Amino acid sequence: MEGEFGSFIKVWTSVFVCIFYCYSIGKIVPKGTTRLVCALPVVCLFFYLPLNFSSIHLGGGTSFFISWLGSFKLLLFAFGKGPLASDPSISIGRFLAIACLPIEIQENPSPSTSHLNGQNRKNPPQNPQIETNPSPKNTIHILSPQASTQAEPHLGPAQAAGPHLLPGLHSVAGNTYRTQTPPSPSPACIAGNALIGVLNYSQQIHPKLILVLHCLYIYLLLETQLIIVAALAWGLLGLDLKQHFNEPYLSTSLQNFWGRRWNLVVTSILRQSVYEPTLNFSTCVIGRRWASLPAVFASFLVSGLMHELIYYYMGRVRPTWEVTWFFVLHGFCLMVEIILKKALKGSCRLPRLISVVLTVGFVVATCFWLFFPQFLRCKADVRMLQEYRAFVVFLKNAVSIFSYK
Repeated sequence: MEGEFGSFIKVWTSVFVCIFYCYSIGKIVPKGTTRLVCALPVVCLFFYLPLNFSSIHLGGGTSFFISWLGSFKLLLFAFGKGPLASDPSISIGRFLAIACLPIEIQENPSPSTSHLNGQNRKNPPQNPQIETNPSPKNTIHILSPQASTQAEPHLGPAQAAGPHLLPGLHSVAGNTYRTQTPPSPSPACIAGNALIGVLNYSQQIHPKLILVLHCLYIYLLLETQLIIVAALAWGLLGLDLKQHFNEPYLSTSLQNFWGRRWNLVVTSILRQSVYEPTLNFSTCVIGRRWASLPAVFASFLVSGLMHELIYYYMGRVRPTWEVTWFFVLHGFCLMVEIILKKALKGSCRLPRLISVVLTVGFVVATCFWLFFPQFLRCKADVRMLQEYRAFVVFLKNAVSIFSYK
């Protein structure tokens, strides 16, 4: 454990130095090819750094934060796009936070469209896999405007709320926090710790139930990590953040799940880096009506490849491409769903309860089929529990040493 913490310090010191370098070139190098050439060595280094970890938690987290999101943000920054280029006068502290952490800062929220404690507001979040960039007249959806208003009529409070908040509020994993106090541990943290205790007895539990528990554990682990990130952003910079998850277990369709409820910060990066360029190219080739379909598929394909890379960092085994096929399958099914909604124009809708059961059931079933086998094949579940126990022992030893002094 001590060796992993030493690697953690070295890796993240390198990350901070690289981000400071990129911040500096942004001040003196114009956007475009020249800035891209200057940033590419950093992007290459970001893909190498997770290899310094043997820990699944540290290696997986660093690959997600830096190799995927950080690299994509820097590539967008090279062309004057993305969250790092949204404010020319951005401070080095904000630049570091946005580049290193999976966050999206809420800038100048409008009081007229805010919510608090579940009260509805107007604008839903956007997703690169569901919606395209706004046009001068209105927002062009993958669905037609008419179909899009009819296809998802039942929005829960959190879904209707979207990611924007009143000034001085945080939303993390669907919860709202005032910035006067830091984000506090949510039920997800408590449930995650309880679930770890259950998984310690996995040998006495049916294998199918173990898969369900691991699915829940990964979701709770992501929520917990993002709460920690929100606390750091609040404590160091006082930032208001957009939410990451929006009650995905209440999704009424794949469009609703991927577009409005699951990992919204990641999909915001995919929208700018993959969806919009593919949409613009496809519009020139096949026209605007169907251009969104290949853009959706490209977003899922890139997401699948990046998940495959993260799996490699965690397990160091040859890819089997099951994870990529999981996202390819969901991309294809989402394209079919979009086409059907356009054709039916909202004339045929399932009851909300049935649509939730079908959607969540499909996501869970395909996770069991394609997403988790590679995860379990490299014994990532066993190693995660071992690392958790080792971390607890390390903390106890550290506390006892300081108490003795």
